[in-house]
Amino acid sequence: MKVQGGKAIYGASVGILMLEARFPRIPGDMGNAASWDFPVHYKIVRGASPDRVVRRNAEGLLPDFIAAAQELVADGVDGITTNCGFLSIFQHDIAKAVGVPVATSSLMQTAMVNALLPPGKRAGILTISASTLTPAHLEAAGVPPGTPIGTTEGGREFTRAILGNELELDVAAAEADNVEAARQLVSDNPDIGALVLECTNMGPYAQAIRETTGLPVFSIPNFVSWFQAGLAPKRYG
Repeated sequence: MKVQGGKAIYGASVGILMLEARFPRIPGDMGNAASWDFPVHYKIVRGASPDRVVRRNAEGLLPDFIAAAQELVADGVDGITTNCGFLSIFQHDIAKAVGVPVATSSLMQTAMVNALLPPGKRAGILTISASTLTPAHLEAAGVPPGTPIGTTEGGREFTRAILGNELELDVAAAEADNVEAARQLVSDNPDIGALVLECTNMGPYAQAIRETTGLPVFSIPNFVSWFQAGLAPKRYG
């Protein structure tokens, strides 16, 4: 048997562009390698703080994200994703620059989730920062206009700790923020039939949200696992 070379790294099809952050990343968080059932390859984009990306529209960072994505592809990954849903605004530019499949944001699942639901039902989005999630972010991810959006802003722990890049996280309080925000979103919009979690740090709380709302919950682990399955299909037989 002969095999083909040309890469520096093998066995990690997915490359993840990471913000530069120090807050705790627990299992289920995209930045915790134990969250994945397959190898991934991480690349930190220096200077891309949570505050700068989420609250300041990732200003001035596009060249840095493109360069980091190109390095991941040169290393050997087959597809690129990122660890912030707000990076949907870079979807087109990164994809154009690297020439491999790119999935910048969990928000990209929204239209697909809508297609799964019965008539009269639609997906709702839960975000870490509704005040800075703009129509441009949503349009770049293909989110239908008028999609209901809820947020953990104003909660006790989650948004403050993550966007403030704090060194300590009260997990129970962060979960409570996510659950309460999801409950309120569904209460305000009875036609919601599923939830899409924008923030890649919300993965650890997906099950609690599901149990509370009774609705399917789609997070970044769902999306990237689907993405990876296309990049490296399972061999049968």
